[in-house]
Amino acid sequence: MIKDKTIHQFLDDLASKSPTPGGGSAAAIMGAMGAALVSMVCNLTIGKKNYEAVETEMKGILTQAENLRAQLMDMVRADVEVFDKVMSAYGLPKETDEQKAARSQQIQLALREATDVPIECAKACAEVIRLSKIVAEKGNRNVVSDAGVAVVAGYAALKSAALNVYVNAGAIKDEKFVSSRLDELSGILSGMDNLNEEIFQTVKSKL
Repeated sequence: MIKDKTIHQFLDDLASKSPTPGGGSAAAIMGAMGAALVSMVCNLTIGKKNYEAVETEMKGILTQAENLRAQLMDMVRADVEVFDKVMSAYGLPKETDEQKAARSQQIQLALREATDVPIECAKACAEVIRLSKIVAEKGNRNVVSDAGVAVVAGYAALKSAALNVYVNAGAIKDEKFVSSRLDELSGILSGMDNLNEEIFQTVKSKL
């Protein structure tokens, strides 16, 4: 499985001629790194002097961050699997009208799934960003820069996931489906540009 490979192996695969892993998997990895950094700040805040008042909150955030990290790592595999489904659908025979119709149907079904996977990734990344804000404001100041890296990673992952939604939705014929997914994505992205910059400036002010 991709998530069990070394970083070096993953990057070699990412750089290769193979279409997978690609941008979707990279987005999930970036999001997972952001979640891991949120966990790091929590772990270096819990039990520390002068942070007793936020310990319970940090423990709760740690649990959330670890759940998000696990979800995002699963999405690395999911992105590869759904891309393979799309490619397999495009590879179906198209010599007869029946084959063409069946192929088109399978392509559309695969593209729907390929749109939903990055939407779920975007949701998780938005949560990583929100958690980054809390640990940047309340976590151990000695590692506040790591909270800043967490939000930057989460934001990059969010925007990357959005691109994958757009590219797949653009090939889907069902306008109602496309509209619903783009509306959902718009809701996920709403306010995130400003929040990302707000957290970045909060972190910078503490350095």
